[in-house]
Amino acid sequence: MSSPIVLHWFRRDLRLTDNTALHHAAAGGNNVVPVYILSTWKKKHSWTGSTRQQFLCGSLASLAKNLETLGSRLLFRAGAAEVELERLAVETGATAIYWNRDYDPHGRQVEERVQQMCARRGISFHHFKDSVMHEAGEVLTGGGQPYRVYTPYSRNWLSQPKAAPLPVIKSLGVPPRSTLTSLPVPTLDYWELPPCTADIPEPGERAARDRLKNVIDSGIIARYSEKRDTPAGQTTSRLGQDLRFGLISIRELYARALSASGPAASIQTYIKELAWREFYMAILWHYPEVFEGEFNPDFRGIAWTGSDEAFQRWCQGKTGFPIVDAGMRELLGSGFIHNRVRMIVSMFLTKDLHCHWKLGESHFMQHLVDGENASNNGGWQWSAGTGADAAPYFRIQNPWTQTKRYDPEGTYIKKWVPELRDVPPQRLMEPPAPGLSLAPGYPAPMVDHATERDRCLAMFARHRGKV
Repeated sequence: MSSPIVLHWFRRDLRLTDNTALHHAAAGGNNVVPVYILSTWKKKHSWTGSTRQQFLCGSLASLAKNLETLGSRLLFRAGAAEVELERLAVETGATAIYWNRDYDPHGRQVEERVQQMCARRGISFHHFKDSVMHEAGEVLTGGGQPYRVYTPYSRNWLSQPKAAPLPVIKSLGVPPRSTLTSLPVPTLDYWELPPCTADIPEPGERAARDRLKNVIDSGIIARYSEKRDTPAGQTTSRLGQDLRFGLISIRELYARALSASGPAASIQTYIKELAWREFYMAILWHYPEVFEGEFNPDFRGIAWTGSDEAFQRWCQGKTGFPIVDAGMRELLGSGFIHNRVRMIVSMFLTKDLHCHWKLGESHFMQHLVDGENASNNGGWQWSAGTGADAAPYFRIQNPWTQTKRYDPEGTYIKKWVPELRDVPPQRLMEPPAPGLSLAPGYPAPMVDHATERDRCLAMFARHRGKV
């Protein structure tokens, strides 16, 4: 009697190591048909762009090759997931579909439609927790309510037992496949996107595992508490894109970090960042309306008055504020922006230029190689003062003093803003005289920070007076 045929639906789990749904799909001698469903939008998308799609393409190509080493084959189909999975189930005679759960509203809606199709067709379905240590319903208050503040959430998250990585998959059964059609491995041309101009990390599971090994062996986690707010050099793990696309598992990262050599306090600080990631995923699960507006109802409908011209200068890194411009150029040039600088540039856009945080949220998602919807939304609302566990609206960072504190030698600024290469570091810590620039070819500061800070406070005060 032949082994059952099942489908594994790859989504944001583009790896063979410690992949929960794939592990269960392959168990019991099943013949597994791996499939990835391509989205069908073209040319432009508010949540992604050439940078992240290029990384996705490379990671899919790597996954396809890795599956070939097991004698398998990754099929590519395009369209609505429920339609394409139904077609493939009919073509193969599959009796079950396996996948790892997603947590944003769109992913959840897609899963519901797939489940409905399976019920109608009499196909069994099996979905698993994989991209998080703890799902939203597992970390709740004593009264069974979701947390709205990070610190008590993190205490609960840290106290819960953590799953260990699963064994490596040694083989996948291979069903008859001569008649199964597949689209080619996608390139940017599939989405009609322009070439990626950012210098992004090497995609694929092997490259991600090499990055993980380097993070552990080089002592980055051991020095994390001391160095994580320094934007110059690699002072953070830079594994965000690998978690985003599931090139490494959260379980393996947690286990490797916990066993790293170095001060316990530094390791714990790093692990708490993993809890932050899941806190924002939980917020998105319980409060999906954060995609549409402010998490804090007191600030819904606030009148953001920033101009499109101001927004465009911010996007291009031409504000005349060195650390802001360095961050925005790092984003365009590498698909990455250091977390401390993310806060500086986000607060500058919302508090100094008075532009709506949703503009910045979308711009980041179009250019970040590690763009994660939940974390990006949470970070932007934190900086705007409107979100969960947000900085109070009256906390407004000064880019000049932030430079003095986190880039006192100007190393980070001078890497990304070459016009300022010969400017003494001390001059990068304070604004030039009104109307003057810091160097030839570099713009004068487009606003006065102290003035815009006062305007921002007045804007929030006016709004609070109305609610």
